[in-house]
Amino acid sequence: MIPGAINLLVITVLIFLLGMYKPKWPLFFMEKPNRFLILAICTVLFMITATLYGEGLRREKLEKVALQPAAETVVHEPVPVPVPEVPKPANPAAK
Repeated sequence: MIPGAINLLVITVLIFLLGMYKPKWPLFFMEKPNRFLILAICTVLFMITATLYGEGLRREKLEKVALQPAAETVVHEPVPVPVPEVPKPANPAAK
């Protein structure tokens, strides 16, 4: 997703520059395009680019976490071991 976001950013900048110079070039299918329309289109394309880039970074981070071995993610805590009781010696004075 990150390379796609970078490609879309390049296209957006190209549309913006061409549209600010001659709005008819990128919007050839319209009769009378204006610069405000170019600005609105480029704003939407830039927001899409930023969303794609952020989502790509988030997914890349999740993939790195998923590829880590399970042993590194487990927290080892000490387990109490039962100690056998020592039998008390018989009290010879009690007899």
